Amino acid sequence: MARALRNSALIALSAVVAGLGMSTYFYQRDIQSTRNRVASGSQIAQTPCGPIEYAVAGDGPPVLVIHGAGGGFDQGMDIGGDLVGRGFRVVAISRFGYLRTPLPADASAAAQADAHACLLDALHIRRAAIFGASAGAPSTLQFALRHPQRTAAMVLLVPGAYAPRADGRPAVTPPAGIEFLFNTAMRSDFLFWSVIRLAPGSMTRTILGTNPELVANADHNEQARVQMLLEHILPVSARRIGLLNDSRVMTSLQRYPLERITAPTLVISAQDDFYGTWEVARYTAAQIPRARFLGYPTGGHMLVGHDQEVTDEIARFLR
Repeated sequence: MARALRNSALIALSAVVAGLGMSTYFYQRDIQSTRNRVASGSQIAQTPCGPIEYAVAGDGPPVLVIHGAGGGFDQGMDIGGDLVGRGFRVVAISRFGYLRTPLPADASAAAQADAHACLLDALHIRRAAIFGASAGAPSTLQFALRHPQRTAAMVLLVPGAYAPRADGRPAVTPPAGIEFLFNTAMRSDFLFWSVIRLAPGSMTRTILGTNPELVANADHNEQARVQMLLEHILPVSARRIGLLNDSRVMTSLQRYPLERITAPTLVISAQDDFYGTWEVARYTAAQIPRARFLGYPTGGHMLVGHDQEVTDEIARFLR
């Protein structure tokens, strides 16, 4: 009996060691591929606002794409890259604290908006449309307010912005469980990679603010897009400083004088966005003169099922 128990224990231990070895192999393969991806395809502009990482694709009217939380220039290209095929020049940045853009002493939304203008100066772009997604909305709105002559148009996609609430809580409320993930899995590339592999549905709900059942019932292209956006948060270690700064900015949002914005504006959201951007988007569109609101009953924070339609709408609007 004792020998049988020892043999069973050895078999179990061998299986655990083998499993850990395979996990380590696949993790090292995937994280190296991820690091190679973010190390290529971007450039650094030396500006009066500090170094700014960016990528450019396409020809035509310029569109400055401002990524959300957990992003970088790569997420900007994921979000706005389809505009290249519709005749636009897409400029995607890494905001303060993301990838190779350092976090300055003043990392407010207003300072970030001025950095957007600094990048346009470095690229000799006098005027551009600005397209801000999620946590990229505060600096996008500040850009339209602080640099109105440089703002050809503005698009806000599932915006993380201010809206009045009777209970005094922040207008945008992260899904339940995100604080736990932020303090655990998002501290480590390996842990984040592991959770993506073990519980992709939970990560879709918590990190991407979208009902995983929507994704499961979507077509292959939409499923691949959502998975790519989740994967492209890696390496999370190179984005954590930006995520921390976004958390500070988003929890201290004040009302901006939206009625002073003169740029043509399109605001887009879904009613079932787990980040609660629906009311924020409606409020923002109502306060900006002549702004247009485009809303969907379903789709979540990733606007699942509407990706190509949304891109078409944005391209028509920007033209």
